[in-house]
Amino acid sequence: MKPKSMKLLLLMVLSFVLVIPAGMAQAATTLTNNATGTEDGYYYELWKDSGNTSMTLNGGGNFSATWSNINNALFRKGKKFNETQTHQQIGNISVNYSANYSPNGNSYLCIYGWSVDPLVEYYIVDSWGSWRPPGSSSKGTVTIDGGTYDIYETTRTNQPSIKGTATFKQYWSVRTSKRTSGTISVTDHFNAWASKGMNLGKMYEVSLTVEGYQSSGSASITSNTITIGGSSGGGNTGGGGTTNPPTSGTVKVEAESMTKSGQYTGNISSPFNGVALYANNDSVKFTQNFTTGTHSFSLRGASNNSNMARVDLKIGGVTKGTFYYGGSYPAVYTINNVSTGTGNQQVELVVTADNGQWDAFLDYLEIN
Repeated sequence: MKPKSMKLLLLMVLSFVLVIPAGMAQAATTLTNNATGTEDGYYYELWKDSGNTSMTLNGGGNFSATWSNINNALFRKGKKFNETQTHQQIGNISVNYSANYSPNGNSYLCIYGWSVDPLVEYYIVDSWGSWRPPGSSSKGTVTIDGGTYDIYETTRTNQPSIKGTATFKQYWSVRTSKRTSGTISVTDHFNAWASKGMNLGKMYEVSLTVEGYQSSGSASITSNTITIGGSSGGGNTGGGGTTNPPTSGTVKVEAESMTKSGQYTGNISSPFNGVALYANNDSVKFTQNFTTGTHSFSLRGASNNSNMARVDLKIGGVTKGTFYYGGSYPAVYTINNVSTGTGNQQVELVVTADNGQWDAFLDYLEIN
């Protein structure tokens, strides 16, 4: 836990507000060599082993990419996790995307990522270039999001990985017909793989990715929204705080109007007027009256630095999902299909996984 003196110093620093004159737009960042970072709460990475690459970050989950004379290159934006939770613990994962995709040769447009314990590289491929991966025998098919996917399992021996050179499995879902927009229900693919004994470990990453192999091409990701959360379960009765009107349409609750708990919880004025949660068990809470039993929760927030900040959503004392913020730029993170029960329920936003490397800043919560 951080010393109180450090908390006071941080609050003093947060009082400084940078004013940008109207009309000044921040230029998009273009990468040409290997790089990683965060933008608007999304993790990004450009990786290549050789050749010419360019990746322009266009805000949110969006980006554009070009490549030529490469051996292998990946351009991706998504969510990066800390290798401590399985996808079941993280919650339901889905991606809604749209792309302009023009490969010349071997390339994939896909959901891509890794797990550890076991080390697995995985692909959910919606479109490809001149060759349909992975060139092995299908283990069967599954229909997800209105399309049919072949399931494959392959092995990479002594190849580069997130853990250095290693031997690891690859899991694949490859669509039988190409598309470049729509919803990808990522968790449904994970579950389909598990039904065939292809189990993932603790999650490292889920990203919308363009990959090229010994090819050239271009792509523009014009929409990329990753939604995470919503474990099932009945509602529980909470108490305390301020009761809001029954949910109808969208209810928006400012963080500073919620009841504060914890040793260090306090109001902030930058990067927005809101509340900071500095240490484990710091929280804000309120009582909401629900007229229906399933809702979406959208929390605008940020980390105080480039480390991944995590805020748990609890309904009636039961954890329903986690909001993730991978940078200091404010972003909205949504957890869909949360089972709340009906009637008055206590809604709580709480930090439970602080390792001393980040603080969570909260602006407002919207309930739909």
